[in-house]
Amino acid sequence: YPENLEPGKQKLAWFFEQWLGGPTSYSDRYGHPRLRRRHFPFVIDERAAGRWLRLMREAWTEAGVPRELQDPIFERLAVLARHMINAHDDVPREPLGDVYLD
Repeated sequence: YPENLEPGKQKLAWFFEQWLGGPTSYSDRYGHPRLRRRHFPFVIDERAAGRWLRLMREAWTEAGVPRELQDPIFERLAVLARHMINAHDDVPREPLGDVYLD
């Protein structure tokens, strides 16, 4: 990870803002999210997806987001995490340029 995490935090905030129905700040800056494509260089299995969900829950709780607001969001995040599992996909993991996979 880079020393300065602030740009990544802002990018993630823009993504969630858009993903939750807000302004298209993320797409305006970076184009379509193409999450599977952007994460494909990383092997993601069920364990990694579950760990990501747990860590996200901890972060949202630590940030003070009430559980009753988190629950409907995390129902959607669980679907997203399952979608990102790619450990069994038998394709090259090198960058693919401007090829759209999802």
